[in-house]
Amino acid sequence: MAATRRYQTCGELRIEDVGEDVTLRGWVHRRRDHGGLIFFDLRDRYGLTQVVANPEESSEAHRVAETLRAEFVVEVRGVVRERPEGTRNPNLGTGDIEVEAVSIKIENEALTPPFELTDDSDVDETIRLEYRYLDLRRERMQRNLMLRHKVVKTIRDYLDARDFVEIETPVLIKSTPEGARDYDVPSRLHPGEFYALPQSPQQLKQLLMVSGMDRYYQIARCFRDEDLRADRQPEFTQLDLEMSFVDTEDVLNLTEGLFVELIEAAGLTVREKPFPRLSYAESMLKYGNDKPDLRFGLEIHDVTELVAGSEFNVFASTAKSGGVVRVIAVPQKADISRREIDDLTAYAQRQGAKGLAWMGLQDEDGALTARSPIARFFNESDLQAIAEAADASVGDLLLFVADTEEVAATVLGRIRNRLGDELGLADPNVSAPCWVLEFPMYEWNDDENRWDAMHHPFTAPMDDDIELLDTDPGKVRAKAYDIVMDGYEMGSGSIRIHQRALQNKIFEIMGYPPEEIDVRFGHMLHAFEYGAPPHGGIAPGIDRIVMRLAQEDSIREVIAFPKTQSGRDLMFGAPGGIDERQKRELHIRTIEAD
Repeated sequence: MAATRRYQTCGELRIEDVGEDVTLRGWVHRRRDHGGLIFFDLRDRYGLTQVVANPEESSEAHRVAETLRAEFVVEVRGVVRERPEGTRNPNLGTGDIEVEAVSIKIENEALTPPFELTDDSDVDETIRLEYRYLDLRRERMQRNLMLRHKVVKTIRDYLDARDFVEIETPVLIKSTPEGARDYDVPSRLHPGEFYALPQSPQQLKQLLMVSGMDRYYQIARCFRDEDLRADRQPEFTQLDLEMSFVDTEDVLNLTEGLFVELIEAAGLTVREKPFPRLSYAESMLKYGNDKPDLRFGLEIHDVTELVAGSEFNVFASTAKSGGVVRVIAVPQKADISRREIDDLTAYAQRQGAKGLAWMGLQDEDGALTARSPIARFFNESDLQAIAEAADASVGDLLLFVADTEEVAATVLGRIRNRLGDELGLADPNVSAPCWVLEFPMYEWNDDENRWDAMHHPFTAPMDDDIELLDTDPGKVRAKAYDIVMDGYEMGSGSIRIHQRALQNKIFEIMGYPPEEIDVRFGHMLHAFEYGAPPHGGIAPGIDRIVMRLAQEDSIREVIAFPKTQSGRDLMFGAPGGIDERQKRELHIRTIEAD
């Protein structure tokens, strides 16, 4: 039940309220003086209501209305009137009525804002973040925060109905390797020792499984000191979720049901149910990355074997040296201009390719030909085979990259995403989640000459691959899974290791000496000796989910008070210094950077 108000909101009055005495409170949005009558729109987070001050009805209200400016906070008492014919606004819920002011009370005056608070105003982000409390008054930002509230409420309702328990875990913990730098906090009571802010509650949620709390979740705050980008922040929020006595299917099915509810609650359509499932290798081959946008096609195809014997030396020599030749077909773009090709080629080179070969498929008197500088190296039979392999037809544009497997995947994956945007191939009203599975357990760290966990060191290996841990760790697949949506990784998860011996082996393969294993992870390994159940979970990012559902390009647009891309809070001026007394209490000194 809503809390009782002594006033109406600026979005609730309708034609049936005509004649009612009302009280409105809010901010002056716009003011218009018509040489007698003064009109202004009063705004709160619920909407806008037009107020009219008529000197013949209330000279005092009219006098106050003459002094109003944008963003003044006022209270209006008046009577609901039907707007005259020709003045109604069909774009507003309150567009059929107006409030004729009897009295206007200024609660607070306001300086002129440093930028327009209308959603169509183009404002530099640094100014928006410095005056974030003003930026949050804009309809778009309030809509995003309300969507975020709706997402979190849907999550809680969904999990509560499935016997999950929400449990908070500590924010001050010990530094443990999770794949990024920690934010460290000096201890006043324990000189020279530090807490760390959690990169995620990974070990804590596994310990909760050992405790017997078999279905746990938390809307968790996490902290990572890493280089930032549009979909990263130094502090972020994730849905942390863990279950006991489950396998991969259990986690995937539960998460999939939740995402369907979230997407549909945001008014979008799910492209395919159940969600498609791709292996890591398949995703890298077809889409050039492990977070594919499935709202459009443009799949990447391997044609290395078809062109290995080609007279075009670039293709033939690449294949001979162990590289690959891959291609995407762009529908009905065979007539691409030279300028567009030059632009795409320059883009491919910036992404790491040596160049970009192309063919525009065309029909000449019933024969398949190609408009291309390299067309002379391929006869009709060659073109037919390439077109069939690329799922292309007459009128399509073929784009080739010949290089190492990694470079070809990366470059064509980025070209694919760029063309998807430029050609408008993704329906904005559709969301296309999918699962990426069978990740490699490890990736080689050249700098430190050791294996790193691709996800994290608590991920269980595939049962069939355990024997490879001793002989060929690079071929071990993990019981890991990512949920991906519209080109963004929404969350990662895995079935966890729950036996001490196997967890010890994983740490040893990653190069941790026994004494370090004990210092960093002894609490968890010891807990496993008291009967740890099989368990697994997932941790979708709340910020990214809301970003995509709101169709924004940056998570800063769905966080109330975000940091800049350099990790600064422009409103508070953080990070900032502390005084010498605080430093002494914390037993720390600062030194000048070189």
